[in-house]
Amino acid sequence: MLLTGCDSVAPALACKVDVDSPDLVKDREAAGISDCVTEFDDAAPASDLPDLDLDCLGGTTSRSLAEVRGPALINFWASNCGPCRKELPVLQEFHEKYGDQVSVLGVDYLETYPGAAIDLARQSGVTYPSLADACGDLQETDLVIQGLPQFVFVAADGSTQQSAGGIDSVAELVALVQQHLGIDVTPRTPDDTAQEGAR
Repeated sequence: MLLTGCDSVAPALACKVDVDSPDLVKDREAAGISDCVTEFDDAAPASDLPDLDLDCLGGTTSRSLAEVRGPALINFWASNCGPCRKELPVLQEFHEKYGDQVSVLGVDYLETYPGAAIDLARQSGVTYPSLADACGDLQETDLVIQGLPQFVFVAADGSTQQSAGGIDSVAELVALVQQHLGIDVTPRTPDDTAQEGAR
């Protein structure tokens, strides 16, 4: 049975979803979505996020949320969540303007059709990576996902705060970053973008 809304409900039966098959890897690469290889500063304070390895959505790696160092924004989403679909382009725009100051990472949550998730990310122009928790393994941790979309903000000192998603504009997200991370972000200049592309 498909999820009918954006509530966090675990699949009823034993769950085994392949989120990194060769076809999904090809689809992710063709869409221009990054693999989950973001390097975080190991010298930065660790957060209290769960130390649970999650496969990259359509990727060849796995990461633990415990590896995320701030400032960072984690977005929990799924392709069958209407508000998630609306805000993905906003998150991409934020990533393009401010991703050098606040890392953006998605978590495709309770999504049993990873191909649909990659297709939505492609349609939304998303290039930042997403981990996948198709079977809801995070439900066995202290991290509470009450509904989708949801944000977890990781500050530079390792502290975390959660907030409901469903934003409509980059300005809203910038305000949430200021509120939860205590930083004022500034847009990248065209020179910054050109230098990053040359690397």
